Amino acid sequence: MTEPEPTAPVWPAWRSLELGRRTELTTLRAALWTARALRSVKRSLPNDGLRSTVPAPPALPWRSTRGVYGVLVRQPNTCLERALVLQAWLLAHGHAHDVIVGVNESVAEFAAHAWLDYEDGSSRSVGFVELTRVPVGP
Repeated sequence: MTEPEPTAPVWPAWRSLELGRRTELTTLRAALWTARALRSVKRSLPNDGLRSTVPAPPALPWRSTRGVYGVLVRQPNTCLERALVLQAWLLAHGHAHDVIVGVNESVAEFAAHAWLDYEDGSSRSVGFVELTRVPVGP
């Protein structure tokens, strides 16, 4: 029996993990891919900027997403790195989302932030105005 995929990813999915439960091998593979993808994005962002590419994730079931979120919340990363890695993972599972880069609305202090378009209107994007998008695909 296969698990139904949600219509939109739920953040943070990692909170549904029960500590002490046996972790599936697919979840560990997803976590390993995420760690490698984060390292790859960190290296390519200084030279390639928003044109940075993320290695394609392995073919794993949706329930392996727990491994992705587990690494994203435990490893140091920027919002842009997180969004690019998550965009690649979600695209591999049939969820195409643009990365949005925005700046804060306040003129007193400059700040920039990146998030996925499904998070638009959530606490992740409040107070930021869209500056550009990183579309899905080449």
